[in-house]
Amino acid sequence: MWIYEKKLQYPVRVSKCDVRMARYLTEQYGGADGELAAALRYMNQRYTIPDKVIGVLNDISTEEFAHLEMIATMIYKLTKDASVQELEAAGLGAHFVNHDRALFYENAGGVPWTATYIQAKGDPLADLYEDIAAEEKARATYQWLIDMTDDVDLQDSLKFLREREIVHSLRFKEAVQIIIEERDQKKIF
Repeated sequence: MWIYEKKLQYPVRVSKCDVRMARYLTEQYGGADGELAAALRYMNQRYTIPDKVIGVLNDISTEEFAHLEMIATMIYKLTKDASVQELEAAGLGAHFVNHDRALFYENAGGVPWTATYIQAKGDPLADLYEDIAAEEKARATYQWLIDMTDDVDLQDSLKFLREREIVHSLRFKEAVQIIIEERDQKKIF
């Protein structure tokens, strides 16, 4: 179903080791409004969405997995040269004890990812409005992450991701309009 190109959707560069920032980025890796939750939410919802907009959910879900890969790359690059003491000082001591330097789906507070982050009502409009809200929350989080770093290389990648959240929100709004217009059309049999 997919073709995997062995390159990131957008280049990820960081100019320095920054364990604190890596910890904050885990919010977008395994948080409630992060990339994993979004990808799984949309992939799941596509089974109860009208055929006219199923492609939107499929396309955006797939792209969210690409964003997850970008976030993982950022976290890896920000921590790869960090000492155990630096990890501990940034609040990642418990993570290191449990996972060493392996990425783990958790939020910035260290709370593990849970399926309760995924919403699926089965009503196309309810689900799409939930998706719009999820994209707007992710956009806001990316802006706050951009504001928390002075690394212009990292900011560049985060700005790309923030802009993609805006595009996703717009695509979901278009899907809402398509469903509303179809629902309001007079049916002639």
